[in-house]
Amino acid sequence: MTRLEVLLPALSIVAIFLARILELGTKRNIVAGPIRENITLRLFILTGIIMLASTLTELFLTQPEINWWLFGGGWLVAIASFVIRRRAITALGRFWSLHVEIRDNHEFVRTGPFRWLRHPTYFSMILELLSVGIIAGVRFSFLTIPLLFIPVLLYRVRVEEHALIEKFGEEYREYQKVTPAILPYKLPRAEK
Repeated sequence: MTRLEVLLPALSIVAIFLARILELGTKRNIVAGPIRENITLRLFILTGIIMLASTLTELFLTQPEINWWLFGGGWLVAIASFVIRRRAITALGRFWSLHVEIRDNHEFVRTGPFRWLRHPTYFSMILELLSVGIIAGVRFSFLTIPLLFIPVLLYRVRVEEHALIEKFGEEYREYQKVTPAILPYKLPRAEK
């Protein structure tokens, strides 16, 4: 085991989290609205910190040999997560928010990655967490995803779906019928 085989994955996952933090701090021209809840954002951040800490700890304790195919594949997953999230944020434009926030003049977006998924940013978050474990070549840190992240995510989706139904009514219910929530398991609808 060389020092590079420990440092390269460690620096890679720290770089992914730093890029995510910079992305979160980016100022955007958004329209403010009433925030439905704000605990899940804090819990998402906490889960990310726990994933980072547990992955680094496991990496330094176990010092797994780098599987270059998995390392490269993990980076591809990380890049895909950033691309999907960027496209979702772009599609939402001024209606994008870190919170569950529906505005009076909110527009119903079904373009870009919203053709495939109702919540593409949440899918990108899952990919990001998976990429960290894949790049590091660790096993136990993956437990952070089902034990901490998924329960918070499911609660957030429920709150957001309720707010969207309240705002868009039957139009959103129809969208729910034809578009998966988080995992892209069917082809997108044709553009109208």
